[in-house]
Amino acid sequence: MDTNIIYSLLGENFVSYAIMAIIIILFITVYALIAILAELKISAWMQRRYGPWRNTWHGVGQPLIEVFKLLQKENITPDRADKFLFNLAPFVVFMGALMAFAVIPFGELFIPSDLNVGIFYAFAVSAFGVVGIIIGGWSSHNKYSLLGSMRAAAQMVSYEIPIAICLLSIATLNGSLNMETIVVAQSGWFWDWNIFGGAGGATKLFVIPFTLSLFIIYFIASLAETNRTPFDLPEGESELVAGYSTEYSGMKFAMFYLAEYTNMFIVSALITVMFLGGWNSPFGDFLNYVWLQPAWFIAKAFGIVVMQIIIRWTLPRLRIDQLMYTSWKVLVPCGLFCFLGVALYSMLSL
Repeated sequence: MDTNIIYSLLGENFVSYAIMAIIIILFITVYALIAILAELKISAWMQRRYGPWRNTWHGVGQPLIEVFKLLQKENITPDRADKFLFNLAPFVVFMGALMAFAVIPFGELFIPSDLNVGIFYAFAVSAFGVVGIIIGGWSSHNKYSLLGSMRAAAQMVSYEIPIAICLLSIATLNGSLNMETIVVAQSGWFWDWNIFGGAGGATKLFVIPFTLSLFIIYFIASLAETNRTPFDLPEGESELVAGYSTEYSGMKFAMFYLAEYTNMFIVSALITVMFLGGWNSPFGDFLNYVWLQPAWFIAKAFGIVVMQIIIRWTLPRLRIDQLMYTSWKVLVPCGLFCFLGVALYSMLSL
């Protein structure tokens, strides 16, 4: 079955791959502008202030104006920094986020690359981000940058464990590491989604508490993976100035910023694929047209992004010991328990 309309029309060649890459980059650009505006508006709403209002209609153009501001700023490289690695780090961080888009299934005909090990691939390329952050922190020759990058490394390694457990649990439930297969297994009404135990009869009532818990575990771990509040210790302003990005300015700083919002969408897209039915309509075949599937997918993923933004302006930052305790003594044991429950259900359902 064809999984990409561009490849069907042009064939799988360099031109079609280039077009797909351009579409993804354009999507990331538009999404980032909308997400930044949403962050500004939601923070203003939660703090009972106006927020962006004067730049264009209701401040809609504020993110674009900030981009132009960053473009005009000078890119400063500290004298004692390792210049090559310092300049390389922002691109490594962004490339890690960009590469994950290769396996995100926006719809039946909108899958950039239909890999049989799509989940494993997405999990693997997420490591690029932490490598770039460590490079940026070390090459800056700044103690705050180095401390921020070390925190980021410890945090991401710790929270990749519960994320891996959640992904493995859903792969066990659906019997595949292929994202398209997992989405197709959730076809039907919303109660057939993996968050509600997946497709099945009354027997799935046994597994619903486990899958619902896995959704919560994954969402909490994804906040830490993207360095969002309450897990934003790597860039804690009150302790580390701006963490690993302290010495960066101009478009290099913007690359870190763009990578953060891109990673927010990636983890939200994975939640959508794993738990929320992917591109499927919540109402079965109603409004489940092929051309509407990307809209359903993006709406679900952006809803998770909005939840991340709301949490940022609701919860305080954790201490480093609380952050590690949450991962190793709460999320990992709970995740393993849920994995055993899902594995037992899968064995009995065979």
